[in-house]
Amino acid sequence: MSRIKRMMVAIAFSKYSQSILDYGLALADDLSADVVVANIIHSRDVEAVGRIENMGYTVDPEDYVRGVKEERRTQLAAMLKEAPFPAERIKSIFKVGHPADKLIEIITAEGVDLVVMGPKGRTDLPHALLGSVAQKLFRHSPIPVLSYRDKR
Repeated sequence: MSRIKRMMVAIAFSKYSQSILDYGLALADDLSADVVVANIIHSRDVEAVGRIENMGYTVDPEDYVRGVKEERRTQLAAMLKEAPFPAERIKSIFKVGHPADKLIEIITAEGVDLVVMGPKGRTDLPHALLGSVAQKLFRHSPIPVLSYRDKR
């Protein structure tokens, strides 16, 4: 087994994201690994904004993406504020696209050795054991994926 030098913590800014991030940072600290925090803005959301604009409303998809990224950067900064993990060892990445595909791209581009993510994202469907992004990552990730489930 090779040493884990770089981890990715994938968060969807759901109610579980703080717990997932805290767990990932604690694990990275134990392993002396660097962390990439990744969040993907789903392309279907951007497309929906484009369709609204086509109906005559003044909504620009690029402005939407810019606003979402800014909002999520602010949320992430607040989540990391109390984290006992060196800020210089954390890199945050926000991308637009299909979440599973973009997360796999980040894994490859960033040289990630382990992914930490929750079993479900923003929808948190009670009847689903795993969300669709988690399922796809478990099936297609070139590296191990650790599913974190908090006490809730």
